Amino acid sequence: MHSAGGVATAGHANKDAKITIAALVCTLVPLEVGVVALLALAIAFRAGVRIWPFGPRPGIEAIASSAGALAFQPTKVSPMSRRRQIYEGKAKILYEGPEPGTLIQYFKDDATAFNAQKKGTINGKGVINNRISEHVFTRLAHIGIPTHFIRRLNMREQLIRQVEIIPLEVIVRNVAAGSLSKRLGFEEGEPLPHTLLEYSYKDDALGDPFVSEEEIACFGWASNEEMQDISAMAIRINDFMCGMFAAVDIRLIDFKVEFGRIWDGDYSRVILADEISPDGCRLWDMTTGEKLDKDRFRRDLGGEEEAYQEVARRLGLLQEDASPGQVFDLSAHRTKLRSSPKPKK
Repeated sequence: MHSAGGVATAGHANKDAKITIAALVCTLVPLEVGVVALLALAIAFRAGVRIWPFGPRPGIEAIASSAGALAFQPTKVSPMSRRRQIYEGKAKILYEGPEPGTLIQYFKDDATAFNAQKKGTINGKGVINNRISEHVFTRLAHIGIPTHFIRRLNMREQLIRQVEIIPLEVIVRNVAAGSLSKRLGFEEGEPLPHTLLEYSYKDDALGDPFVSEEEIACFGWASNEEMQDISAMAIRINDFMCGMFAAVDIRLIDFKVEFGRIWDGDYSRVILADEISPDGCRLWDMTTGEKLDKDRFRRDLGGEEEAYQEVARRLGLLQEDASPGQVFDLSAHRTKLRSSPKPKK
């Protein structure tokens, strides 16, 4: 019997082999190679291989039979490395999806304003935005708006269709506010004569400049047919969301949406992409005019977490008595549960 390298020759399959194999599976085999490793160990066991006591080594070597050899070296893999990162933006990260044509969209707590000139963090924002975006996209699908949303996976991630993003932000305005008031001198809060659509070219280096439909057609960012679909969907989304938010005493001032193409052979169609959340909407309380959106971060008003939670609560996505700790801080929630009196038997 040769013990060099911690490997014994075949012919000694016994109780020790069973114990050492079980120990090996429990201690050295990472989760992502578990199935392959178990199959390999089963083959080795049937062939009579005894895998001996071992020290802290980075890999495992095994001789499966006299006819051939099987070698594998498990490596430590962090949870995120199991998925390949495709893209990271200011508020989200896109990872390779489980199936072709899908992506996993991860919502971050990072907050930016003024084309990323101002940066910060809103605790729990990613959790709330994921939930609100799921809610809005699901309801839009019910009225016939095609979207990239498939399903929510967990508190911060959702499974989406992979699209070819059209490099335009579509801004839908109902009330004068933000850059419109600054550019044209209208007082904030003044209702517009009718819904206004504006377009900006998605380019951080240029500051996402406003562009006309003629410029969009000239540079081929979207075809005339695509622009017709985009404008029609944007107006319909606005009509629906105005009613949805009005039902919970929120006034939809303006919002931005993005669209993408999905291809079927040589043909494509436009669908709603990205997200719809307080990050990209101006939402004011109908009674008080209080801002319930990212303007609280832009203008240093404070209370960003509470504002985002309030929107989710009014939409029925949070319980009435949910506090920031209960929603976002799991450790604090567990501490509260442990400290609460236990019911008498």
